[in-house]
Amino acid sequence: MAPLVIAALVSGALFGTGLAMSGMTDPRRILGFLDVFGNFDPALLFVLGGAVATTVVLFRFVLRRGSPVLASTFHMSNLRRIDRRLLLGAALFGCGWGLAGYCPGPALAGLGIGSLEALWFVPAMIGGMLLHRLINRA
Repeated sequence: MAPLVIAALVSGALFGTGLAMSGMTDPRRILGFLDVFGNFDPALLFVLGGAVATTVVLFRFVLRRGSPVLASTFHMSNLRRIDRRLLLGAALFGCGWGLAGYCPGPALAGLGIGSLEALWFVPAMIGGMLLHRLINRA
């Protein structure tokens, strides 16, 4: 197996383990976090805080390297403005997250732990991705 595939599997397993340990594979926890005027669950703030702190501290060290360990270049977005497509995409993503309590990473991790909600969400997510490709090509 190629080193890139092994690195992707290990990274995905580490990410999924972190999602499961933090409770992000439970849509009720996510919906509780988003319910700021009801039964608010602030636990996700610690997950978010840990992710942001890790990124703030380590991202500059990573970018100082000439390239990633297993690739020739960093693939960074060159978008520098907020446009209609970005706002619409963010709104759709947020609505889907708020309605289902899942976004792609936790949904895939939820499949790994046998979540029934993930069993219907992941096919719908894949359908949305395919629809996006069809619309983008047109």
